[in-house]
Amino acid sequence: MGNPLIGIIVGSASDLGVASGAAELLREFGVDFEVGIASAHRTPEDVVCYAAGAADRGIKVIIAMAGLSAALPGVVASHTTLPVIGVPIASGPLSGQDALLAIAQMPPGIPVACMGIDGARNAALMALRIAAICDESLGPKLAEWGRKSAESVRRSREKISEAGDMTPAPERAFLPNIK
Repeated sequence: MGNPLIGIIVGSASDLGVASGAAELLREFGVDFEVGIASAHRTPEDVVCYAAGAADRGIKVIIAMAGLSAALPGVVASHTTLPVIGVPIASGPLSGQDALLAIAQMPPGIPVACMGIDGARNAALMALRIAAICDESLGPKLAEWGRKSAESVRRSREKISEAGDMTPAPERAFLPNIK
């Protein structure tokens, strides 16, 4: 890839499966990105170097994904002024609930946007929306993606009849009620 606009950092190789959801969406938009692995607990120096140097490499937004105590997004945010989006990974005995709370409960002064558990695709969409501020070509792509997503939901209404003993709402129910 050329000049990465978005950085994705995960705490361990086991998180790459979730990260692939973000990578897939970023590729769909034609946005260059980079992926790194560094642990807030086992390789903290690597995390600091990654976060502190990201802006100089042209990164505009960092997506940080971690499970268990999920310290990675907060540590990244404490070493950069770039927007950081945290993605809690479903792992351990609490299935990601601990990671969700760790990311959502950042102390004042260290902001981290928090997605839902395993919310890599939403993290990528949020990163694209943020990057669209400085890359105007992304706005129309995001709008088109939204239109396609909405149309997919509308087409799915056809499945109601196939689902069994259910009466679908009439299409007029989804139209504006103009009087």
